[in-house]
Amino acid sequence: MDTQLATTIFESLASAVRLDVYRLLVKNAPAGLVAGEIAGQLGLPPTNLSFHLKAMTYSGLINVTAEGRYQRYRANLLLMHDLIGYLTAECCTGHPEQCFEADAVSTCCEPTLSLSSTQTDSPS
Repeated sequence: MDTQLATTIFESLASAVRLDVYRLLVKNAPAGLVAGEIAGQLGLPPTNLSFHLKAMTYSGLINVTAEGRYQRYRANLLLMHDLIGYLTAECCTGHPEQCFEADAVSTCCEPTLSLSSTQTDSPS
């Protein structure tokens, strides 16, 4: 995976609606869902959902297949695994297998400042 593709994927997920759709499709893998089922489960208007599904399909995050007059959407799990591999390839100085050992995760891969603490702190 190259940086351009990774950026396209992240841009496609940079929406709460799209993130919810992707997570729902992952939950329903490998069968996927038709657009009406996605809209119903997430409480989205079909026109709004159609816009997001098109963008996610364009980025490769999801695949679509026609089933009669319906479109079935499935999460592209292989692409997400590739993205995770791309993000972790250089973990622990190029030895990603060490990142999944309990000691390595707590020492080398733990962030120094958590996101929640930066959101709750107010400037003085």
